[in-house]
Amino acid sequence: MGARKHIKAEERKAALKTQYFAKLKGCPSSPRKMRYVVDMIRGMEVNRALGVLRFSKKAAAADVEKLLRSAIANWEQKNGRKAEDGELYISKVFVDQGVTMKRMRPAPQGRGYRIRKRSNHVTLFVDAKTNDVKE
Repeated sequence: MGARKHIKAEERKAALKTQYFAKLKGCPSSPRKMRYVVDMIRGMEVNRALGVLRFSKKAAAADVEKLLRSAIANWEQKNGRKAEDGELYISKVFVDQGVTMKRMRPAPQGRGYRIRKRSNHVTLFVDAKTNDVKE
C-alpha cells in the first residue's frame, strides 16, 4: 500500500474509534427489502425505533432490532455507563449489497431458470444527543 493510502486508512480507523456502530454482514434477505425496514427508523430515537421494529410485520425487522441492540451495547461499553432514556438516536444507517448466490431451478423442456439468492450488509451508527456547545 502506498504512503497516502496508508495515512488515509489510519485516519479512517481513528475516526471509527470515536463512533459507535454495529455491522450485520451476510444477512440472507434482499437489500431492497432491508432498506424498506431501515428507512422506517432512520434518525429516530433508539427506544422509539426499538418499538417500531418490535411491532413491524417485516421479517427483516427482527435482524435490524438485534443490530440496534448491539449498537446500543457498543455505545454503553465504550462510555462505561448505561444509556438514559432519550439520550441516543440513530445517526446513520445504510444497507449495502452482499454476495449473491446463483442457483438453478428446473424448468420445462430441459431448461433451467436462474434464481438469485441475494444478501446484504447493514451498518448502523448511534450517537448521543448533546446539548452543550463546543468552544
